[in-house]
Amino acid sequence: MSLERITIDPAICHGKPCVRGLRYPVEMILELLSAGMSVDEILSDYEDLEREDILAVLAYAARLSQTKRVQPFAA
Repeated sequence: MSLERITIDPAICHGKPCVRGLRYPVEMILELLSAGMSVDEILSDYEDLEREDILAVLAYAARLSQTKRVQPFAA
């Protein structure tokens, strides 16, 4: 799984991290997964995505979560 699949281009999705320069923001894929969609369901719905893209999204999210300090959300 390569983080090279995650690209940031100011001309695509307002510079949000996306999959391979396509208009699939990392956050959208994460939202689909957190809503309960399986990898196979996502791949079926978005035919230009590849399994390695989903794994790269998860690796990217894991890398972002490696912070020194986390503030709790206000209730």
